Order: sequence, then C-alpha cells, then structure tokens
Amino acid sequence: MKILAISGSAREASTNTALLLAMKEIAPTGIDLSVFYRLDRLPVFSPDLEGDSTPVEVDRFLALVADADGIVISSPEYVHAIPGGLKNAIDWMVSRFEVIGKPIALAHASHRGEDMLASLRLVLSTVSDSFMQDLFLRIPLIGKHPHEIAELLRSPDHVLAIERFLSDFVARAGRNN
Repeated sequence: MKILAISGSAREASTNTALLLAMKEIAPTGIDLSVFYRLDRLPVFSPDLEGDSTPVEVDRFLALVADADGIVISSPEYVHAIPGGLKNAIDWMVSRFEVIGKPIALAHASHRGEDMLASLRLVLSTVSDSFMQDLFLRIPLIGKHPHEIAELLRSPDHVLAIERFLSDFVARAGRNN
C-alpha cells in the first residue's frame, strides 16, 4: 500500500516531519510511505488558478495525492488552529477529485493541540468519507530535535505503536475499498 504522509508544518526542524520520516523508516513490509513536507511551496489556493492555470507545484502535489492509496497527516497547532499551509493544501485537494474517498488518518507529535485536532477532524470528515476519525497515533515530541526524535522512535514501544498504527490503517483502508 502506498501512503502519502503530509506534514502540516513548514518548519525545517519540525517534530511532525521528523515523526513522519521515522514512520517511513519503521513502516512494515508492504507499506510504501512517502513524506511530503513542503507545504510552503504551494501557492495560496484560488479558484482562478484551477484547470489549465493550476501551478506546477500544485499539480505535483496533487499527483502525489492521486498516486497514494491513503494519507496520514501530522500537524502542529498554530494559535489553536490548523496551520495556514495545511489548510491551503486541503483547499487545493478539495477543489479536485484526487482526495475524494481516500482513506485518511492522523498522527500527532505533541501532547497538546486539541483545538487544532478537533478542527482538522471536522475538515477531513467533510473532505473524505473514508476519514478514520478514531485511528490516531500520538507520540509527544515537543522540544526534541529531529535527530533525537529518530533515535527516540527506535525504542521498542514506539516501533510497536507505529507498526500497529500503520497496520491498522492498511487493514481498515482495505475494508473500505
């Protein structure tokens, strides 16, 4: 199964991106997980830029979405809300067909962020009828650097939690198709 993992952070040393990159390394056999973490390169959504006017960066991003069998999103909370870059990417996806019916689940690299998560769950349940609201991976990593995170996530408990999350995602995505 091909999973596109999207980081909702534009920060270079993002804990969410580091979590997703570690998930890529830990993913069980049969799961091809790729990480997209350059939401800052997508122009602001405008209906005027759809169709033949769609920017190349957006076409590339939407091709990744279309090619994936499912999506995992990990995002920080900014001012109790979904970060602008992630909301912008969702706006680009929802204006097209690539994400419709696509299995989606959330991972989170913080012990906080409930307001953003509630809002993101609402948005994603509107975007895809295959959003797995109750499938959720949370590993608090705030204050750690990406190299520390990679090491921390190699612990047996974290490896098991990530493998279980990804295996559950694949199993449930398969039932939905």
